[in-house]
Amino acid sequence: MAQTLYVNPATGNDNAAGSQSAPFKTITKALQQAQSDTTIQLTAGNYNAASGEVFPLQVPSGVIILGNEGTKGSGILIEGSGQYTSPTLALQSVTMLLANDAEVRGVTVTNQARRGTAVWIESTTPTVTNCTFTKCNREGILATGTAKPTIFNNVFIDNGGNGISFTRNATGEIRGNSCKKAGYGISIDGTAAPAMIDNIISENRFGVGVSVDAKPVLRNNRIENNEDYGIAVTGNGQPDLGKSQQDPGGNILRNNSKFDVFNSTKNTLFSFGNQLSAAKVSGPINIEGSIIGDSGGKEDDGKGDDGKGDDGQGDGSQPPTNFKDIQNHWAKPFIEGLLAKGLISGFKDGTFKPDDKMTRAQYAALLVKAFNPAAKRDADKFTDVPNDFWAYNVIQQACRAGFMSGFPNKTFKPNDNVQRVQVIVSLVNGLGLSATDGNALNAYDDKSTIPDYAKDEVTTATRKQIVVNHPNLKQLNPTKEATRAEVAAMVYQALVDANQVSAVNSPYIVSATSGGDDDPKTFPDIQNHWAKPFIEGLLDRGLIGGFGDGTFKPDNKMTRAQYAALIAKAFNPSPKREAKKFVDVSETSWAKEAIQQAYRAEFVSGYPDNTFRQGDNVQRVQVIVSLVNGLGLSATDANALNAYDDKNAIPDYAKDEVTTATKKKIVVNHPKVNQLNPTKEATRAEVAAMIYQALVDANQVSAIDSDYIVSA
Repeated sequence: MAQTLYVNPATGNDNAAGSQSAPFKTITKALQQAQSDTTIQLTAGNYNAASGEVFPLQVPSGVIILGNEGTKGSGILIEGSGQYTSPTLALQSVTMLLANDAEVRGVTVTNQARRGTAVWIESTTPTVTNCTFTKCNREGILATGTAKPTIFNNVFIDNGGNGISFTRNATGEIRGNSCKKAGYGISIDGTAAPAMIDNIISENRFGVGVSVDAKPVLRNNRIENNEDYGIAVTGNGQPDLGKSQQDPGGNILRNNSKFDVFNSTKNTLFSFGNQLSAAKVSGPINIEGSIIGDSGGKEDDGKGDDGKGDDGQGDGSQPPTNFKDIQNHWAKPFIEGLLAKGLISGFKDGTFKPDDKMTRAQYAALLVKAFNPAAKRDADKFTDVPNDFWAYNVIQQACRAGFMSGFPNKTFKPNDNVQRVQVIVSLVNGLGLSATDGNALNAYDDKSTIPDYAKDEVTTATRKQIVVNHPNLKQLNPTKEATRAEVAAMVYQALVDANQVSAVNSPYIVSATSGGDDDPKTFPDIQNHWAKPFIEGLLDRGLIGGFGDGTFKPDNKMTRAQYAALIAKAFNPSPKREAKKFVDVSETSWAKEAIQQAYRAEFVSGYPDNTFRQGDNVQRVQVIVSLVNGLGLSATDANALNAYDDKNAIPDYAKDEVTTATKKKIVVNHPKVNQLNPTKEATRAEVAAMIYQALVDANQVSAIDSDYIVSA
């Protein structure tokens, strides 16, 4: 039978009846008396530890916490935190824990504890509506496990971490909420796949974060005015941004400071029916059915009949499915592959003109459409590319991303035809590729005609099977002007190397052999090494490499720069803070980008004198602290450090992190499992082992059996 219990923190008494005339003082007391179908009606006031609340407040199945839905909980403040051990995420600081079919309506909730979360939803199906979540140290609502909540019409504002977080296998619906002034307005990771509908996500550091293997469905959201990115996609995230005319995204993405969509994954995202400008996207994305807003429209690709571009869809007709003049052409599989991905278009007469030359401006347009690259440097102002030139924006983007450059006299020469060697150099440099082989250039009978400045890049492209030569496989013809077919073929092969498209069979793809294996499954110097299973586990996922002689050198020390590079590759972490200029990391440092990514994600920090000391070796305890802080891990156990005979050597600043890492089985000690050796410089094997264990904790790799994994 339905009942209503009343609570008033100012005038109530927990020894009263809980009626409207004799209310309880605390929600805690009301919850003890509540049964299924109970509504707990709250009066305006502050509900906190001082008023007698005991946190976390655990709301049972079928119970409703009700404040004032009309004001979204204004004046009805639930503030506090208690410890909850999550089956999926360990020890947490939580204000409220919701069971199946529990409801929270019309209240304001705050949790200012370290890493505090206001509402925790663990594998249940509650409803949270018309509430306000503010000043939480971490997030307003977190859903984890197999949670399937309905989060409807709430306000999330001024939260320290995220407004809303979904992780593990959580689904459910996030509808009609306002998410402002947080790190991420909404963060989705793990394999979570909620529906996000009609939300306003603005004025955050990042609007929406999609990472790991998350697949949220976004419909009719307004994502705007965020400080960095509107949507940031990392790991293997694959947001659904609309599928067709029958199922468009309807999202408005605009005025986000850096990019409206930042895709750092190898997946090509598909966007249909969103207000989204191609000029505000970084990374591979296929934009169709766009609703053009005041932030801009589609870029010309410079290949139309009038020389000003035609993307094949500008008149509202369906894009072509093939070109009539490539049916017997050697480059047909490459051209059709790019066409299928929506990356190229032809002419209005249904042709592609594969043997026509390609200008530098047209090539810049193709690069931007194929790779949508992020900026790495400032672009020059070219005297021969006015602001109203059809390819101005794509030339600027290609140059900022390091794919192309101008000439010493500040010209770009947009109408000059691009040479084959220029295409090769452009792809290798723009994509940051590297591969060495002293014999690779022997694949070409005309290797002596390769310009000196391009030999390293041609070597790399040859080893990676990016070079395509027709009709003679052994003739590179480096300074020959490239045809549209040749450019299409090499761009396609670059996408193959990036695992963006499937490989095609062609007798014209150059393959250099050097007697080695580009993708070794192991290293000869780890066969009897204690860390072999960890190293091979990372190698199998492509997260580590060896040396030119085929070895791993497991007992060599690892520098801070090398560690940053490994962190960037293993976790591809999202930024949490602004970049910092380190005085000892030059623009030409090989590790500059990795150091910045690891720093911005809070895996590493610099020193008070604004140095990074990239050549210093990293200590074991620094690796542990880095992994715990960068991944945001937490676990407590007063006895955990007793696992180490040398626990007194652990620096005070690192004791919490070592405790967490020990509980999560991230620490690996060899040869003595009870000797941490915290300030010892870490070897490549030790770093590999602990990173592998961090990936185990994140359910990214399978656990392995080793006698050297510390278990508290």
